[in-house]
Amino acid sequence: MEKDRRLMIYCLLLAAISIPVFTGEWKANVVKELKALVTSCVVVPCSFTHPGPNLPTSKLRGIWHQSNHRGNLIYDEDETSISENFRGRTKLLGHLGQKNCTLEMSEIKDHDNGPFCFRIELAQTSSPEKFSFLEDCVEFKMLPDPPKPELHHLKTAYQGRPYTVTCSVKHTCPYDPPKLTWSRATADVPNVVHKETHLGNWEVESILTILPEEKDDHTDITCTANFNGPKTSSATLTLYVKRSKNYNHIIIPTVVAIGTAVIFAVFCVFMVKRYKRQIAALQRGDGSVWNRLSRMSRRIRSDGPGPSRSDQRRSTWSRYLRRPKADTVDMSHIPKNVNSKSCDDQKVSKPRFPSPKSQPKSYNHQEEDFDGGDVYENSADLSIYGNI
Repeated sequence: MEKDRRLMIYCLLLAAISIPVFTGEWKANVVKELKALVTSCVVVPCSFTHPGPNLPTSKLRGIWHQSNHRGNLIYDEDETSISENFRGRTKLLGHLGQKNCTLEMSEIKDHDNGPFCFRIELAQTSSPEKFSFLEDCVEFKMLPDPPKPELHHLKTAYQGRPYTVTCSVKHTCPYDPPKLTWSRATADVPNVVHKETHLGNWEVESILTILPEEKDDHTDITCTANFNGPKTSSATLTLYVKRSKNYNHIIIPTVVAIGTAVIFAVFCVFMVKRYKRQIAALQRGDGSVWNRLSRMSRRIRSDGPGPSRSDQRRSTWSRYLRRPKADTVDMSHIPKNVNSKSCDDQKVSKPRFPSPKSQPKSYNHQEEDFDGGDVYENSADLSIYGNI
């Protein structure tokens, strides 16, 4: 009786624990499709839910199998039950007690395309319950070649200014991500960032910062991604370096022009002040400025070259022609009955005129004595003297 009673109590307790589990609905959340690189690895995110309280991992058993062949296991706690084609290449990353059923598959082969489904079993029961999620399976899309990295950068680099290039590549293996290397060495180690872009896809990013020089113009920078396998892919950019703006060709001529203008202005001011002082001194000592200037002008004229020989002769005749007419000979007092013989015998004395050569030469104020009008006015008097 005592044994039966204990067995009844144990059955009631087991029923109390099992009823919420079996009466609820089990669900799994698995990525439908992933891109898998051949020879690399892939991580399949997976989670599940069940009714009732959390169950310990020891009471749960997770299994991955092919959807069309439930007996063809790709993962199980018992490795002997795993298909030989997948043995040693799969492992469960999550903890079933935390409702995590994430699977990792390494050394991907070109025929590992799936689809693959998850199944969970309740252990330590007389008749284990199995929950298969055939509607939530994952399928792989095989990539024979690795994806190329993507480069993000500015179109133009400036000399002497920091220039940043970002290289990123997508992958499906966060536990063994591809390694990014640069063709250009720098003093600072490039910054590497790992992040999950969306469920089942990750991205590794490397940031390179350089100081371009003039010699770097039209040079190439290459980013190489080394995947597990090993497989590599790369991307290259051509660097265009723009010289720093140099305004020396504008600044230097401008400074020279301004400096010349300032020097010239200072010189002009100095000369103006100097002449003003001289003019003021002249006004105080020798009367007005204009008188001083007129005296200087006459002095310059007197120091000039003398008149030419023709000008001297013309001036002499001009003085002669301006002599008064009273000096001419009066013939009216001679009697008319005087015979010609007596006239012939009688000599008339003519006044002697000085020769121009006997006169002393004078070069001063000759132009003032010359008057062309007097020559024509006294032409009649000259004819009379000629007749005599």
